[in-house]
Amino acid sequence: MGRGGALSEGVLKKIILSYSYVAIWIFLSFTVIVYNKYILDRNMYNWPYPISLTMIHMGFCSSLAYILVSILKVVEPVQMTRDVYLKSVVPIGFLYSLSLWLSNSAYIYLSVSFIQMLKALMPVAVYSLSVLFKKEGFKGQTMTNMLSISFGVAVAAYGEAKFNSWGVMLQLGAVVFEATRLVLIQILLTSKGISFNPITSLYYVAPCCLVFLSVPWIIVELPKLRDTSSFHFDYFIFGTNSLCAFALNLAVFLLVGKTSALTMNVAGVVKDWLLIAFSWSVIKDTVTPINLFGYLIAFLGVAYYNHAKLQALKAKEAEKKASHLDDESGKLLEEKDEKSARKMDSDK
Repeated sequence: MGRGGALSEGVLKKIILSYSYVAIWIFLSFTVIVYNKYILDRNMYNWPYPISLTMIHMGFCSSLAYILVSILKVVEPVQMTRDVYLKSVVPIGFLYSLSLWLSNSAYIYLSVSFIQMLKALMPVAVYSLSVLFKKEGFKGQTMTNMLSISFGVAVAAYGEAKFNSWGVMLQLGAVVFEATRLVLIQILLTSKGISFNPITSLYYVAPCCLVFLSVPWIIVELPKLRDTSSFHFDYFIFGTNSLCAFALNLAVFLLVGKTSALTMNVAGVVKDWLLIAFSWSVIKDTVTPINLFGYLIAFLGVAYYNHAKLQALKAKEAEKKASHLDDESGKLLEEKDEKSARKMDSDK
């Protein structure tokens, strides 16, 4: 009786922990998005310098990751050669810097709710690039699914009250660069057996981002910041904002490491709906019925895509298990044959 109770207690503990990781990730992701919007929006904090903000994040994350890896030795560094670093990590860092720069720039022109709707195109971009790089085969059914997501986003864009074509271009550019980065991680790192956790990822990638972002920053934003003599660096605002960005990386590690990537996808959907509700009720962004109808179509498409991926993953696991069992039974039969052969020899 006590044993059954202990088991259910353990299961309950696991469920509570999983939900806690999901809640922490949703809260931090939500906070970072709303905080970035608050800083960059001209009607709020009014500091429209997305490259500078991204560089502050990367500088902060690089420093903290360096302390955790090199000084406190909380995490082991990844063994890699200079060649692998230059050919694999540097291109990923370049794409990450572009993705962050463009996505943060979009907050100046678009509402939080509409940005979340445009982000629904991520699976479309990832799948299309995976097919292009021959990492995945072309499937008509998946392509139909991708078209339904694209159609939903197009309807949402049509219904957007404060549509800004420059903002849309920036956000779509961010989606393309982020999708390319995700596909390249598979090609350049995973295929070589190199895997990063969020701390080692920031340790290697964040300094690259900082270097790449410094070029457009010197040309685009530094002259403007020089002219804004009234600006004083607010350590509290930028410090807490950067801390949230770093904590979000750790929360991703916890969520994927302790649950699964699918849990993160489901949590992402919950977060998107919460952000749309928050954007409408608190920030007072206009969310139209056409917006919501379009996003609902896109959301169903993304949900179906995630479901199909999970089924494929389960089938693969079952196949692996079956082949492993076949190998085991094959070995047992071989051993049995050897034993009977030995017995026959001894009888002779």
